[in-house]
Amino acid sequence: MGSNSRKTIQTVFTEARDKILIRESLAGNSKSFAKLISYCKEKVHALGMSFFHNHTDTEDFEQEVYIKVFTSLKSFRGDCKFSTWVLRIAYTTAINTKTRKKEYETIADENLLLSEDKTPEQYNLLNFTRQAVQEAVKELPENYSICLDLYFFYDLSLEEITVVTGFPLNTIKSHIFRAKKILAQKLAEFKY
Repeated sequence: MGSNSRKTIQTVFTEARDKILIRESLAGNSKSFAKLISYCKEKVHALGMSFFHNHTDTEDFEQEVYIKVFTSLKSFRGDCKFSTWVLRIAYTTAINTKTRKKEYETIADENLLLSEDKTPEQYNLLNFTRQAVQEAVKELPENYSICLDLYFFYDLSLEEITVVTGFPLNTIKSHIFRAKKILAQKLAEFKY
């Protein structure tokens, strides 16, 4: 069985699971709702940390998102994955909550490049590289960095990014292309 078949089977399974859990949640089963939310909790938390930079505000944000998801659950039409729909609510909530959009910070600053099996020299080189990438990403226009984050760090498809951000598909493609081009230029100046 090829990779595409597995993905299709996984997608079908996920959609069927979510449909059952949504139906049970709408019938008042709070355990089903908790299970449904558990499948997208990490992504919502990471998005919250990207915007709010601390656990207290992120927890408040998460609670607000889950309340909105619960109260809007009957309006979920299934046009996209449930997790994508939840991220759309989370993104909109975060944008509306912030008084200044400039406070958005990419999750690319997480220590994703670091590994415990590195030598001190490798660790320092990776840390220096991570810092250079962070600085370059911070200089991107906000819409570029949001699209880049959702594509590379959240592993969303372009269509899912359209649902989450509300940006047209071609705009997202353009933002990601331009962001990569800007990063390549900035990082070309960076020498080891």
